[in-house]
Formats: sequence, structure tokens, C-alpha cells
Amino acid sequence: MKLDKKVAIITGGGKGIGRAIALRFASEGARVVIADIDYDSAMKISKEIGGSSLALKVDVSSKKDVENMVRTVMERFGRIDILVNNAGIQTEKPFVDLSVKEWKRVLDVNLTGTFLCSQAVAKEMIKKKNEGVIINISSIHGYIPRIKKVHYDASKAGLIMLTKETALELAKHKIRVNCIAPGIIDTPMNQELLSDVETRKKMKQRVPLKKIGEPEDVASLALFLASNESSYITGAVVPVDGGLSLKP
Repeated sequence: MKLDKKVAIITGGGKGIGRAIALRFASEGARVVIADIDYDSAMKISKEIGGSSLALKVDVSSKKDVENMVRTVMERFGRIDILVNNAGIQTEKPFVDLSVKEWKRVLDVNLTGTFLCSQAVAKEMIKKKNEGVIINISSIHGYIPRIKKVHYDASKAGLIMLTKETALELAKHKIRVNCIAPGIIDTPMNQELLSDVETRKKMKQRVPLKKIGEPEDVASLALFLASNESSYITGAVVPVDGGLSLKP
């Protein structure tokens, strides 16, 4: 098994991409921690996985919650080998109408949350002197702009640079940091958009591979980046978008 006995934390692991990653990691032998602000969703996935998993209610934008998460995982498993920063939120609002509160909430969860989790976990990895992996889930919209999503897209752009900076600083500790940039993925976050038949058809036509991505597509790449098969890769940003980001 590729992740046999590894301990992996997946934030936002109760649904969508996070759920798919949690299930995939568990199938490869990892002991999985599903950290989600929706505890019921996290517990549902934990029960599906079984005894090798742990569900925790965590607001990644809260330093206290993140510190409690890391402390609980260390007490339970004694180590952390993998962190997947997947937790994120998205809203839509024209730039000129966007309030500071709305801007701050999205940045707090998507960007600051990743900073808090990465910092807290990296400290434990360094202390234990074990090689570690951090995977950040960004978006192709971290480098492709859209209207009405300035706060979300800015947070995802920030994740890309956060990945590169932390990869550079943590390399000396044998901690690899990489980033996945999904395109159009069929997740609960995109449910409203993709539930309309005509809209879904138009979205598929925009993608060079002519299909909508599934959470499992992202999970497959996450598994590769978490495993020893990618032991010489750090600071990379890899799109999973069916070629969408190639289009002008």
C-alpha cells in the first residue's frame, strides 16, 4: 500500500474533493483524520472508513481550533505525515459591492486557514524529524480571473505563492509542499451551477477533454503527491482541469 500506516489530515474532508481524498488515502493504508466544520459529514466519512480514521470538528480560520486539532492527532497517533489543505468556501459578489466582511471571511478560511494548518503541522513534522508532505488545494482560478469571484480567486492565487514559499523554506526539513489546481469538478460547491442541464452542457464544451471532472480525479493526483512516487517533487502547481487552463 502506498500510504501504509501514514497519518494524514484532510481539512474539509467531509464532502466533495476532501471526501474523495480521505477515502482514497484510507484505501492505501493511511490513518485518516477528517477535519471539517461540519462534524456530521466528517463523522459519516469516518464511519465509512472505519477504525483507522478520526473525525474532528475544526474551523480552520481559528488558530485555537487548529492547535486543538494538531494536539488531538498527536495524542491519538503520535505523528503527522501528510496534510491536505482542502477546506474552502466560495461566494459570488461584484467587486464594487463586496464588503470587507465578505472579503475577509473567504480569505480567512481559504488562505489564512491553510497558513495556520500548515504552520502547526510543519512544527510537529520538524520536531519529530520525519519526512512530511503538505498538499494545498487551490484552483485554476488562482491564475485565471473571473467576474464576481475576486475574493475567492485572490485567495486561491495566494495559495499558489504560499505553496512555493513554504516549499522553499521547508525543503531543508525534508517536507515537500505541492499544490493542486482543479478546474470544473462535480462537487457540492458546484452543485447549483452544474445541476442545470444546459449550463452543464456548456461547461463541458468549454473543456478540451469535453467532460466535467470528478473528485476522484483530484484524489488520484493527491495520492501521487502524498506518496514516495513523487519524492523529488516540491513547489509544483499541477492543474486537474481537462485542459481548460490551456484555452485562451
